[in-house]
Amino acid sequence: PVPRLLYLCGTGSSVPLGGLRTLVVQQTSLDRPRETWSKKMDFLLSVIGYAVDLGNVWRFPYICYQNGGGAFLLPYLLMAVFGGVPLFYMELALGQFHRSGCISIWKHICPIFKGIGFAICIIALYIAFYYNTIMAWALYYLISSFHPTLPWTTCTNSWNTANCNRYMSSDHNVSWSNSSTSPAEEFYTRQVLQVHLSPGLHQLGSVSWQLALCLLFIFTIVYFSIWKGVKTSGKVVWVTATFPYLVLLVLLIRGATLPGAWRGVVFYLKPDWEKLLSTTVWIDAAAQIFFSLGPGFGVLLAFASYNPFHNNCYKDALVTSSVNCLTSFLSGFVIFTVLGYMAEMRQQSVDAVAKDAGPSLLFIIYAEAIANMPAATFFAIIFFLMIIMLGLDSTFAGLEGVITAMLDEFPHVLAKRREWFVFGLVCVCYLGALSTLTYGGAFVVKLFEEYATGPAVITVVLLEVIAVSWFYGTNRFCNDVQLMLGFAPGCFWRVCWVAICPCFLLVSPIFLAFPPEVRLFHYQYPPWTTVLGYCIGVSSFICVPAYMVYHFPFLSIRCQGLPSPVTADQDQRSVKEAQARD
Repeated sequence: PVPRLLYLCGTGSSVPLGGLRTLVVQQTSLDRPRETWSKKMDFLLSVIGYAVDLGNVWRFPYICYQNGGGAFLLPYLLMAVFGGVPLFYMELALGQFHRSGCISIWKHICPIFKGIGFAICIIALYIAFYYNTIMAWALYYLISSFHPTLPWTTCTNSWNTANCNRYMSSDHNVSWSNSSTSPAEEFYTRQVLQVHLSPGLHQLGSVSWQLALCLLFIFTIVYFSIWKGVKTSGKVVWVTATFPYLVLLVLLIRGATLPGAWRGVVFYLKPDWEKLLSTTVWIDAAAQIFFSLGPGFGVLLAFASYNPFHNNCYKDALVTSSVNCLTSFLSGFVIFTVLGYMAEMRQQSVDAVAKDAGPSLLFIIYAEAIANMPAATFFAIIFFLMIIMLGLDSTFAGLEGVITAMLDEFPHVLAKRREWFVFGLVCVCYLGALSTLTYGGAFVVKLFEEYATGPAVITVVLLEVIAVSWFYGTNRFCNDVQLMLGFAPGCFWRVCWVAICPCFLLVSPIFLAFPPEVRLFHYQYPPWTTVLGYCIGVSSFICVPAYMVYHFPFLSIRCQGLPSPVTADQDQRSVKEAQARD
């Protein structure tokens, strides 16, 4: 809104100097009306779909049993209450009040930190380069599930080796050795990924045309879901955000009825309280809750900016973050009931079966377990559909964060060309993902996952919470919240934003920046790949100091005593926006 000053000096008669003049302030707007969600449920499902992603299914169960089982829930809940949820709430409130994306919002908060917005957009692109490739793998599995016999259940295919063994308790004539591989493992590594054709990152090999077509189909769905804005994506999430819960419920019921399921549940939840003395457990809990709720990716700012001004974002933050944490916990039962069944069938310990983490847990272990169930084809289809749906929600959200940021920053150029801009963005993401579709593409995915996003995004959020709490001011921010909701955040939230969250974020990057030796399958990442990974991570974060240097001349002018238009705008903005949007 732009205030227009109209000085009325009378109607047809002259007014003597010093006479009474009336100042009329008329609120007008030179911008197009901002789009809003069609329904409140569209917003809630979009946020839940963004927060509940593939990491909830494979990462949380693995980290939980690795860090003390049920004992891990204590640091996980503490990190959620004192770190994750306050950051989640803060971003929803910021986006809803200022109604801006992650770039233009900084002109209202602290302009010198505007580089944070550009860094967030670059991080979102890096994630799009590798995250959607995992969905392409799932689509390949989904198409393969329609074969009369699931192709990862036999050792008679063209890609199988002499070491392939289908080892279950019913196979009495098969002996398992250290060199043996399961048909599910060989299907994943030799047919889907084809990593045996690449010696490593130094020689990635050709692009797999099958995966290229799968990824093209995924991005086509993404484009037509977000090209018109939240009006269309808000309808799509009614399917993509709810279907995974239906599948999780079906798989949980099926898994609980399998022989040996109790072994997996005991292994998942059996507490090892001594693990709580380890610093690694607390760092893993902090990293898990942070990446699960997803502050700092610009998505929460973007989604909340399309809310009505007086929407209760406090309640939304509590509901959606609770649903996310409960989903992670539920996914652990879904995964480990099946792993207990696999241990029973192989006559091995659950620990031996659950040795794989990450995508391998889904595409090898879980896929093999499904293949040995009755009605295997049905369960395979709904499982890989669920994986695709979980990934699509997060991709919708991640790209919408970039789109909203760019459209708000350059409205006169892009506002009327949204469809073309989204098309160009999707094309850039597809071209950037080509390296992950090569024979060595899995190595690239692992490299991005370990180095490109973790420390960078946590550092960005650290600067974000410092800028809001210390520069913009916690009192000022709480006044903004009170203007929207009718009540101000209590002392707990203020202490979290000022002190606890910065400490929470300050410690995590120190440990995440020095991951252990990275290894995937039989490939040990050489030292130069670590340097490459850090360069990719720094390439996004460098936007923050670069913009500060760029903005410094303007800052020095203001320090000489000239008034700042931004400061004046901030002092009066609360009342103006409340009147304009009430």
